[in-house]
Amino acid sequence: MRYSGMTVMAVGALLVACGGKGEGVEQQPAATGGQASVVDNESQQDIARIAAGSKDHTTLVAALKAADLVNSLANAGPFTVFAPTNDAFKKLPAGTVDDLLKPANKSQLSTVLMHHVTTSAFAVSDFSDGQAVGMADGSTETISKKGPDTFIGGAKVIGSVRGSNGWVHVVDAVLVPKK
Repeated sequence: MRYSGMTVMAVGALLVACGGKGEGVEQQPAATGGQASVVDNESQQDIARIAAGSKDHTTLVAALKAADLVNSLANAGPFTVFAPTNDAFKKLPAGTVDDLLKPANKSQLSTVLMHHVTTSAFAVSDFSDGQAVGMADGSTETISKKGPDTFIGGAKVIGSVRGSNGWVHVVDAVLVPKK
């Protein structure tokens, strides 16, 4: 492909004016880190970054890393993630989380985590009482409304954050897939 001298000069002037870098986005070496490794301090955060930035979701983030799902939740989506808090994980029987985080249980951990994700972006106001929501693991969970409160599979939605690729609904319990 041939470029005119004017085109080459225009591109050169643009690079000099911008200092050779995109503004708001740090240049990263070609890494295998996937979408989650892109550093962008200007855009709205994606679901993976929202979870990673929450002190109440360190167990969830550790589980996402162990299951290699961080990049999946950094992709375009849309997703709705029902994100259990650290306290929600503590409600599980003793040893459950430690057991799931073992490399030998990666498949089971992935299933549990995918049971907290739907591949559509739903605000809480989009849910109706009795609505069945299809989860990424292929199963469903049921929404219930009690006054102003919204529940999914018995877990109460206690907060919501809009991300660039969907919604994070903070829940007070871990959703356990039915076998």
